[in-house]
Amino acid sequence: MLDLIIPNWPAPNWIKAYSTTRLGGFSHAPYNSLNIAMHVGDNLNSVSKNRLLLQNNLHLKEPIIWLEQAHGNHVISADHPISRLTADAIYSKKEQTVCAIQTADCLPLLICSSSSYCVAAVHAGWKGLSKGIIENTIEALALPSKKDLLVWLGPAIGPQAFVVGEQVFHSFVDKDPAAKIAFHPIGNKKWQANLYTLAQQRLHKLGITSIYGGNYCTFSNPTRFFSFRRDQITGRMLSLIWIALPII
Repeated sequence: MLDLIIPNWPAPNWIKAYSTTRLGGFSHAPYNSLNIAMHVGDNLNSVSKNRLLLQNNLHLKEPIIWLEQAHGNHVISADHPISRLTADAIYSKKEQTVCAIQTADCLPLLICSSSSYCVAAVHAGWKGLSKGIIENTIEALALPSKKDLLVWLGPAIGPQAFVVGEQVFHSFVDKDPAAKIAFHPIGNKKWQANLYTLAQQRLHKLGITSIYGGNYCTFSNPTRFFSFRRDQITGRMLSLIWIALPII
C-alpha cells in the first residue's frame, strides 16, 4: 500500500499535492520499495511499475513530466513545448498538468496560489538554493502579486544530520550575512546546515510568508525515507502538484 504524505496547508480545493515515501512499491533493496528514479541503478522494470502504480493510484489524467535534475537554477514551463528536460523546477498554469521533482535529502518545495491557477515544484539542494532556484521559480510564475502564494517544504535532510564545510557556508553567508543563522558551528570548519531555514529566508525576502511543512528529516528515518547522504546507493521520492479542477 502506498504511503503518501499530503501537505498540511490551506491550499484551494483545485490543488492536489503529495510527496511519496519509500514504502509501497516493487523495488528490491537497497531501492526498496517505491523508488521512482531511473538513474540510480535500480531495475528499470521495477521503477516503471512504481511509476505506473503512482500514476494509477493518484488518478493522474496526464503523465508526469520527469525532469533531468542538475542541482542548478533552471526553471521550465510545462505549458509550452519543452526543448530540454534539464531543470530543477517546473511550473504550470493549466489543469491536470503534473509538476514533479525527485529528492533523497534535497529540499522539495511545492508552490500554489490561493487566488490564481498556478503550481510549481522545486528541487532545492544547497547548490540550487545558493544559485537562486527559488527566486527564479517565483519570477517565472510572473504573478502580479506574491502575497497569495503558498509554499510547502517537503521531506529533506534535517539540520542535525546535514554537516557541511566552508564551501557551503560561504556560498550563502558571503552573499547574505543573515544566512548565518541557518548554520550551527560544530568545530573544525564544519557546520550543521538547515535547508529549511535557508529556504524560508529566501521566501521571506520575496515577500512570501505563507510557508508550511519543514518537519521531516529524510536522514533520520530510514524506514520511511530514502537518503543519499545516509546510504549513498538508494532510491528517490517524488513530490508532485497539479491543478485538479477544470479551469473555466
